[in-house]
Amino acid sequence: MMYHPEKYAIADERMKPFIDESEIWGFISQTKPTKERVREVIAKSLDKNRLSLEETAVLVNVTDTELIEEIKQGAKTLKEKVYGKRIVLFAPLYVGNFCTNNCKYCGFRTTNRKQVRTTLTDEQLVKEVEALEESGQKRLILVYGEHPKYNAQFIADSVRTVYQVKKGNGEIRRVNINAAPMDIEGFKTVHEAGIGTYQIFQETYHRETYASVHLSGKKADYNYRLTGLDRAQEAGIDDVGIGALFGLYDWRFEVLGLIRHVNHFEACYNVGPHTISFPRIKDASEYEIVDKYRVSDEEFTRLVAILRLAVPYTGLILTAREPMEIRQEIMSFGVSQIDGGTKIEMGAYSKKEEDQNLDKEQFKINDNRSLGEIIDELLDKDYIPSFCTACYRTGRTGEHFMEFSVPGFIKKYCTPNAMLTLAEYMEDYATSEVKAKGIKVIEKNLAEMEDDTIKKNLVERLTKIRAGERDLYF
Repeated sequence: MMYHPEKYAIADERMKPFIDESEIWGFISQTKPTKERVREVIAKSLDKNRLSLEETAVLVNVTDTELIEEIKQGAKTLKEKVYGKRIVLFAPLYVGNFCTNNCKYCGFRTTNRKQVRTTLTDEQLVKEVEALEESGQKRLILVYGEHPKYNAQFIADSVRTVYQVKKGNGEIRRVNINAAPMDIEGFKTVHEAGIGTYQIFQETYHRETYASVHLSGKKADYNYRLTGLDRAQEAGIDDVGIGALFGLYDWRFEVLGLIRHVNHFEACYNVGPHTISFPRIKDASEYEIVDKYRVSDEEFTRLVAILRLAVPYTGLILTAREPMEIRQEIMSFGVSQIDGGTKIEMGAYSKKEEDQNLDKEQFKINDNRSLGEIIDELLDKDYIPSFCTACYRTGRTGEHFMEFSVPGFIKKYCTPNAMLTLAEYMEDYATSEVKAKGIKVIEKNLAEMEDDTIKKNLVERLTKIRAGERDLYF
């Protein structure tokens, strides 16, 4: 049957499945990446315009090494235009690993008898948060297994507990969530606790593959998961994060699946996702995935660059699943958030001596550096480590965030806010060597600022931070 790209669009409706595999494969199979067309697409992105499915397909089909390099260079340029040199830092905190799903790629799967099942008590949760605060963390993502005991009220209660913990100058200013999809009332309950972003990863947008790796449990329901963040939007959570687990199916299909998901949100809710995550399959206890679709380092770096060009104003999250060398390379292609000092064994942050055990983790992590070591490296590479939470706390989320970010204000306001949180870190947690590096980075960025009014106000706030004030932002 002849495929007609002009007729691809499906009428999006709220809370209804929207993935059409023939639509996605039609673009992949029939889009030809000529040099002229590839360069046209890159130029459109560099003008800060989001790419269509057809334009994204042009980029995923590129095999010419020269053009691949142009894609990566385009992503680097776009990141600098939109985000500047800041990198937002966070840490994952696993609250409970009971799970009723049987997912072939996950160490939490219900058939894994080696897994030690644990749910943190309130006391244990407080100790974990205190340990994270003592390292300098300000942003957390709470992670829960998919189990009835981790219902909306349980999650809301744990969020409130985290926000109440204060250790010295430490505090958690933003709590994001990675947990099971809920009904609308459940999402309302969680929303009322003051969460930031709610993440639900589809894992794979390919239905047959989805069925083959999700053997049982509520997660086996493709449609319920796909529409999970629609229900979050209906409940008032306008700050959501999507993601795919690369290595389950053809990476080109998954990239277009993510962009189709972005299209759906914009069609139905007038706002795209706040973040996109793209974890790559890693070994886990009782792991059962064949290597047919395993994504190489070259493919992985390329797909991140393509995502950056496709969605200029969406945050891209790169996790410690990836080794240090890959993380260092990919950050330049458009990643805006990374985790640091990550420990995914239950209760690991408050342990004096870490003795990680694969059987106690959801998957294997490959960057075990401390938060301080990562900040040191970021400063060496001229990045501005950021713990900023200003947009969330001033109501600049969802559609309001898009109004704020699309004109290019991310760089204008987020860079000063990043510098303020870096100054806090230097005063409270940094070694003398790292503090000296941080001062140089701040001084350099101050010298490059063009808005004299913001620069003057920023200098005043930096002076107040050195005098002991905290939590200052634009």
